[in-house]
Amino acid sequence: MNNVGLVLEGGGMRGLYTSGVLEFFMEKDLYFNYVIGVSAGACNAASYISKQKGRNLKVNTGFLNNWRYMSIRNLILKKSFFGMDFIFKEIPDEHVKFDYETFHDAKCEFLVGVTDCKTGKPVYFNKNDIKRDGFEVLRATSSLPLLSPIVNLKGYELLDGGISDSIPIAKSIEDGNDKNIIILTRNKGYRKSPLKFTNLIKMKYKKYPLLIETMMNRYKKYNDTLDYIEELEKEGKAIVIRASKEIEVDRLERNSEKLHKLFQNGYDDTENIYKKIVNFIE
Repeated sequence: MNNVGLVLEGGGMRGLYTSGVLEFFMEKDLYFNYVIGVSAGACNAASYISKQKGRNLKVNTGFLNNWRYMSIRNLILKKSFFGMDFIFKEIPDEHVKFDYETFHDAKCEFLVGVTDCKTGKPVYFNKNDIKRDGFEVLRATSSLPLLSPIVNLKGYELLDGGISDSIPIAKSIEDGNDKNIIILTRNKGYRKSPLKFTNLIKMKYKKYPLLIETMMNRYKKYNDTLDYIEELEKEGKAIVIRASKEIEVDRLERNSEKLHKLFQNGYDDTENIYKKIVNFIE
């Protein structure tokens, strides 16, 4: 499967759809040589690359009633709605253990997109940057503006990878993948609207004017990327996997039933087009 990329959008708890897709891939022992993702997409990819069936579902739904997972209390105490230490250190080390050995032995390239606050541009870390140190790269790509603090890593000041490169298809093609499987966490026909809370954003990140500019223009880039992806589909250069049922899950969803349904939708949609995927990559 050389020159076939797997591209994963973020979307917070909407990433349960991606979890379902990747669960089916694991059951079919279908692994790609190139994987790139941002935010929740990158987090789901880590468990996929480590070949841990069921792990993404456990991590994303098993702690919904634990205030340390996500809560206003976290936001007050830690300045982050999501409990970053709990999610990226305690869970993988103690509760739903992450298989670092299998992950690092995997024969694939894995890129995680993050946003450089100083430049407003994407920065990509690789598999070797993900170590037993609290998953700092995954923490950075999952740090949502206003809801999480900036992460300092390797001389960068970083936030959510989805800000600057929500669907990193261009990077995958730039890296030599002329075919791509793209997993989206929005329904077909969705288009992003201009940013809300602009005054709050400008006040919060006044030290980072280029970040503010990127955030203000994000909706345009996102919608242009969706148009580009549709062209790739028409040209037979991409297969897009997106929810066949209306997504009723928001970024901060805590309803377990809704999350499990979204996971199952991802699994079922992938099963339904599996033969098409196999023909595409072969």
